[in-house]
Amino acid sequence: MSSITVTNLHKTYKLGKIPVPVLRGVSMEVASGEWVAILGASGSGKSTLLHLLGGLDKPNEGEIAYDGKALSSMSSSQINQFRRNHVGFVFQFYHLVPELTVIENTLLGAMIRLGRVGYMRESGTLKDAARELLGKAGLSHRLTHKPSQLSGGERQRVAIARALINDPPVLLADEPTGNLDQKTGHELLDVFESMRGNTKRTIVMVTHDQKVADRADRVVEMADGRIREVHPTG
Repeated sequence: MSSITVTNLHKTYKLGKIPVPVLRGVSMEVASGEWVAILGASGSGKSTLLHLLGGLDKPNEGEIAYDGKALSSMSSSQINQFRRNHVGFVFQFYHLVPELTVIENTLLGAMIRLGRVGYMRESGTLKDAARELLGKAGLSHRLTHKPSQLSGGERQRVAIARALINDPPVLLADEPTGNLDQKTGHELLDVFESMRGNTKRTIVMVTHDQKVADRADRVVEMADGRIREVHPTG
């Protein structure tokens, strides 16, 4: 499990020569095993914050630390290794490989982490783990299907299984229900709950939907690149 500490994050992009501030001094903490929803409208900075948490981008100012270890202290190769071993990502737009089956898409993260030789050595165990994850996601009957044969909700369930194949202590989810109708979206959150299981992995989920955010342990509301309010759910 991992705690996350965010201190005075600033991020500015440039539109031509014009600076566009996106994050304006964000500070927050996420306890190990906590599920935090970052709630805000489009343009509030929530997705940028999530990308920084995952080491996909770097802040202009401020710091992110996991269990006290700062991302800024890591080299590029160390950050890549950190992402492979420590963080699972779920995005709004699934990003499944159309030519691969459900189980093959699920195993992609393990293939990348281990390399060809390492994967071949552990393929049997990993395939069992993938089948178990997909079973929890209600997809045991879809293992050999391609993404084009799945509904939107099923594709996102595959994406969640893929994010968890390496058993990361942290799961970062960017609008995971954004492409789904309300009923399917809440069914997907049930999958999040079931896959959270006894490990109580740390989850940070970005959403614009208050009802989705209310499924988390705590809600952090953002507006104009700043944290406006933090409150528990329930």
